[in-house]
Amino acid sequence: EVQLVESGGGLVQAGGSLRLSCAASGFTFDDYAIGWFRQAPGKEREGVSCISSDTGNTFYKDPVKGRFTMSRDNAKNTVYLQMNSLKPEDTAVYYCAADSNCGSNWDRDDYWGQGTQVTVSS
Repeated sequence: EVQLVESGGGLVQAGGSLRLSCAASGFTFDDYAIGWFRQAPGKEREGVSCISSDTGNTFYKDPVKGRFTMSRDNAKNTVYLQMNSLKPEDTAVYYCAADSNCGSNWDRDDYWGQGTQVTVSS
């Protein structure tokens, strides 16, 4: 069974840090780009960052640039999102997903985890 399992979320004060993990199984992890997405209450899902399958290049959306860092460990089938200098507006459920590349639409032929809650207090 294909699975993506997020962990590492929690409650943190503004300015603090968290590291999220995304553990994958049931598919060829090395062939997929992994993206992080988030959804705050009452808002649409938005992209956060992505890491490519081949080069490990990372891409970040403007709100998190300079604060969040992605990495992947293919030997462990795991992707990480290091989140520093957290802000209240970062509060959301964070999801990881797998697709063919970081430029995909992330709506077909993809896999999604169930999410982990990140709450940043002011």
